[in-house]
Amino acid sequence: MLQGVGLKKYFPATRGLAVGRPRGWIKAVDGVSVQVAEGETLGIVGESGSGKTTLAKLFLLLERPTAGSLRFDGKAIEAFGRDDLAAYRRAVQAVFQDPYSSLNPRMRVEHIVAEPLPRDNGLSRAGVRDRVGEVLQLVGLRRDSAALYPHEFSGGQRQRIAIARALVTYPKFIVLDEPVSALDVSIRAQILNLLKGLQERLGLAYVMISHDLAAARYLATRLAVMYAGQLVETGECDAVYARPLHPYTQALLSAALPLHPSARRQRIVLTGEVPNPMNPPAGCRFHPRCPHAMPQCRTAEPVFKEVERGRFTACHLY
Repeated sequence: MLQGVGLKKYFPATRGLAVGRPRGWIKAVDGVSVQVAEGETLGIVGESGSGKTTLAKLFLLLERPTAGSLRFDGKAIEAFGRDDLAAYRRAVQAVFQDPYSSLNPRMRVEHIVAEPLPRDNGLSRAGVRDRVGEVLQLVGLRRDSAALYPHEFSGGQRQRIAIARALVTYPKFIVLDEPVSALDVSIRAQILNLLKGLQERLGLAYVMISHDLAAARYLATRLAVMYAGQLVETGECDAVYARPLHPYTQALLSAALPLHPSARRQRIVLTGEVPNPMNPPAGCRFHPRCPHAMPQCRTAEPVFKEVERGRFTACHLY
């Protein structure tokens, strides 16, 4: 359904408020190729600053790529006309991290949920009201909730409103940007179960950006691990969790809570810091922190390739 090929996004770095020639480029996303099929969930994980959110913004057309191509249903988005772009924006929606700041406190729920509908949607006012009530019911809220304001709801209910807003345009693809990280632990499972049920019922595809490795494991069918603006590993979610290939993935998953309290795992502690995105290391970007670094890691950038059936990684160990 959605395919990114060699996506790059560089931001100019300037000093203070000075306007002029940039003193460098921040390589937020640097040569990422991913694809998402109908009805699947691609989980994207990694440390802060790894490029996850920038990649999501490229999918949502909130940012345009510096290089590379984005394709939707086999057609390059760069070649989209006005009608194609309008159709894309209806088909691709988002649910953001914080339900307290992503909902306008001055608008009633009815207007918040209906906001993504285009003006020429062909629906009467009663038709819009009926569609809003329908999606509110889909997410487990009552139809008469439409008359209330966001402050009259709990955090979990607000996130349900945000999900209803994403559903109102009959989307095919939803970007979930940390959808449960701002919620109490007691209601995270409810929202994850809701998202899973909606996917099965409506045939939705998700991209889930998450720091929460347990949430990503529960919802994702495939996992993509990013480091310093690049992909280091992708594969079926259960396979990656069971036997991570890349040393960074191994360290990342070793820090996650085990599925069972009695489970024991060796914690891999990384030294050093995430590299400067303006001046990343030569060769493999992970080599200054990698416990398995070899001489070629310092000079030759590893190729992102399939090393097992359905398992891709960028590492000189393979």
